[in-house]
Amino acid sequence: MFRTVLSAVLSLLLVALPAWADPDATQTAGAVKALIPDASDNAHPLAVNDTLHWNDLLQTNAKGRLRAGLTDGSILSVGSNSQLRVVQHDAAAQQTSIDLTYGKLRNQVVKITQPGGKYEVRTPNAVIGVIGTDFYVGYANGRTTVICYEGTLSVTPGAGAKVIDSNNSTTGSTNAINVAAGQMVVIGFKIEGAGMNSYPTMMKTTQTDTGIPEHVKSHLARNIAIGSAIAIAGLTVGLTQANSSSKPCGCK
Repeated sequence: MFRTVLSAVLSLLLVALPAWADPDATQTAGAVKALIPDASDNAHPLAVNDTLHWNDLLQTNAKGRLRAGLTDGSILSVGSNSQLRVVQHDAAAQQTSIDLTYGKLRNQVVKITQPGGKYEVRTPNAVIGVIGTDFYVGYANGRTTVICYEGTLSVTPGAGAKVIDSNNSTTGSTNAINVAAGQMVVIGFKIEGAGMNSYPTMMKTTQTDTGIPEHVKSHLARNIAIGSAIAIAGLTVGLTQANSSSKPCGCK
């Protein structure tokens, strides 16, 4: 009797477990399109074509870079020494929220057409919102650098922060500001240092820092092809040897 009751309880628990699981854990955000090792997803090494899910923690080390395609067609290009989390990416509702803990991130965002749609990148001291554009966000040493390559951004400093440098006459602002193509701002807590380089220099530097060179992608493709050829050759040899050993030897 006890075993029967226990079995019934366990069955009910197994049925209920999916309902208790984190719903975001199975929601797909996108997939890895290219990378330079080392890059990880929730501390596990990443590979090209790996699926990314909501709330996955993506991280690159000093040598790693990562390019991911989101399910709505947007592209994330992550530079080295970076960490971010795709908190939400609902392609149908066009609701995307990304937390950049530190590092360098380029966002190539498809145009948002759904009512209430949004695409936001949050750093520890700023929120960047877009409708559809191509832009860069970097965070290091308490400073958020935002560069707009195309389109228009809305940049809101966090509590206690302000625009500490810009090329659009908004230095000192603590309110939300618009940043158009060709403009850039730095959000922080105090003005210090020699200021930013020119926009053309910053654009080239930031796009290089988040890009994956073509020769690297070619090498990766070549290595994958070589590895596949070796595996197939090994399998062929193994099957041949197995077939040979299974044939009658004709010995008496």
